[in-house]
Amino acid sequence: MAYPKMSALALALLLSGCASFSQDGGLQDVSALASARVGQPATLAREADYAQLTQLLSQPLSADSAVQIALLNNRSLKIALAELGASEADLVQAGRLRNPGLSFGRVHGGDGNEIDRSVSFDLAGLLTMPMRVKIEKGRFEQAKLQAASSAVQLAAETRRAYFTAVAAVQTEKFMQQARVSAEAGAELAGRMQQVGNWSRLDQARQQVFYADAVSELARAQHQATVARERLTRLLGLWGTQTSFSLPDRLPDLPAKLPEAGNIEAQAMEQRLDVQMGKIDVHATADALGLSKVTSLVNVLDAGYTNKSVNGAPRENGYEVALELPLFDWGTARNAKAQALYEQSLHRTADTAIRARSEVREAYSGYRTAYDLARHYRDEVVPLRKTISHEVLLRYNGMLASVFELLADAREQVMSVNRAIEAQRDFWIAQTELQAAINGAGSGYANKE
Repeated sequence: MAYPKMSALALALLLSGCASFSQDGGLQDVSALASARVGQPATLAREADYAQLTQLLSQPLSADSAVQIALLNNRSLKIALAELGASEADLVQAGRLRNPGLSFGRVHGGDGNEIDRSVSFDLAGLLTMPMRVKIEKGRFEQAKLQAASSAVQLAAETRRAYFTAVAAVQTEKFMQQARVSAEAGAELAGRMQQVGNWSRLDQARQQVFYADAVSELARAQHQATVARERLTRLLGLWGTQTSFSLPDRLPDLPAKLPEAGNIEAQAMEQRLDVQMGKIDVHATADALGLSKVTSLVNVLDAGYTNKSVNGAPRENGYEVALELPLFDWGTARNAKAQALYEQSLHRTADTAIRARSEVREAYSGYRTAYDLARHYRDEVVPLRKTISHEVLLRYNGMLASVFELLADAREQVMSVNRAIEAQRDFWIAQTELQAAINGAGSGYANKE
């Protein structure tokens, strides 16, 4: 009789001991998912590698190195990775039995002592363990996708912030040059007005042009600070780390754009929010099945018991504890599970519809941004330079007024600034398109 009892106990202990934590907590899978979507190796860790950070910060940042730093060091991403650990803990817990119950009773009477002993196990938990483990595995896979989604969104937002910051640096440097030129012109106008070669009106016009250049430079400097601090927050830097350097100008436009292919099909296959929706449907379907199984019998404990009385042989047996569904037949739990399942179906369908629309919108923005940036580079800026040269020739030949010269200078400044903005918008639009195809849509900015 002892062997069957020991075998049952050993089986229960074996089943409860099968569930254990993985070696890396799912980080390797998350890194692989993110790497395939950010276009570069995505090294993820729960703790930052300060030696690698120092090496990356020792030279001017590129878009790729900025993304690498953000993935290593951003604190919001660390929160998502911690959620991954919590999900794995739920999976491990689902594969473990509830601790056995032990009861002991002693009754003393006139005829002697009576002792009752029993050990009980959660039989319902044992029977439903495979289904519960399956559900938690699905949720753990969802958590991996969610962590990868956070990494991909962070990478996209870091690229946006990087190109915005570099464009702000380029604009600031151009406005510094414009201010220096305007200052020199204002000084020359003052001297010429003093000797009577310029009127007070022409000198005032040159002076206000210089004043405008000073104010525009101040705005450009502030915008550069705002953009740099935005990038700093995404990189998770502080202290001396914030003294990183950026390039003086944006990367050149590509000679031509690659063929897009079937971007909607790519989005349906690669977008993480679509994959999360599919897993959520399966997980809620499994949860619905578990709810139906446990609607009538939610508590079922079985165990071994014995009783001994002084002067009498020991009595052995078993006991079963069963919850009777007298007041709760599980209909409410079933209805809730059914509603959650339908909710997940509609949510996944809505995600797919939005994904297709977002990728079409992003591609339109990508093409338009490229055409505009190339238009400013090849048409507007060269024409403005030609006009400025011709106006200056006419001014030197006394065929153009100071007002025309200054108006053209203002227009040239505006054209160059718009060209920088158009070039910046192209690189951001490229990032948006990649996020729409490979990532999980936009939205990381809202988390900051």
